[in-house]
Amino acid sequence: MTGHQSFRRADPDERRQSLIEATARCLAENGVGGTSVRSICTLAGVSPGLLRHYFAGVGDAIAQAYRWTGNRVAAALSDAVAQAGQDPRARLLAYLNASFRSPIADPELLSTWLAFWSMTPADPSIGALHTEIYGEFRGGIEDLIRAFRPDLTDTRLPAVALTALIDGLWLELSLGKAPFTSEEAEALAEKWLDCLIG
Repeated sequence: MTGHQSFRRADPDERRQSLIEATARCLAENGVGGTSVRSICTLAGVSPGLLRHYFAGVGDAIAQAYRWTGNRVAAALSDAVAQAGQDPRARLLAYLNASFRSPIADPELLSTWLAFWSMTPADPSIGALHTEIYGEFRGGIEDLIRAFRPDLTDTRLPAVALTALIDGLWLELSLGKAPFTSEEAEALAEKWLDCLIG
């Protein structure tokens, strides 16, 4: 042993990913107004010039953070469905109920989503990304509805209704001090599902 630690330069993909994660944290902690090149790079522990090396600017970093956050949620939903077994109804309920558990029901994730949502009407690229991410979520519900009830001719409107219910319950749970538990949210989702499609 030489008595000193060797220096390891971070892989470019690792640096880019650390900036994406720092952007999401910055949005959660500071909102859109407090998210800048400097604040992102401070959280990532890098010089401000590095963000411009990997992204076209703060807007691009935010868009990449939105996509990364959407992918994290999609992975949690996919894991929940995989753990539910093969029963189509159980798989659909697992997809819905995953929003009421960690890592999705999380105050920091809520703060990040709120920042993204606030940008949706004003920033066309974030608006398009929002449409894409929510389209994927609803598409997942529709696919699971079709597997459960292949006889249904309309899966779109039930998926829209279930998305709205899940969003509302998730929002209340993530804010903290909700007037219901995650288990009660799951029971409501199940009742709503049965009312909508039997």
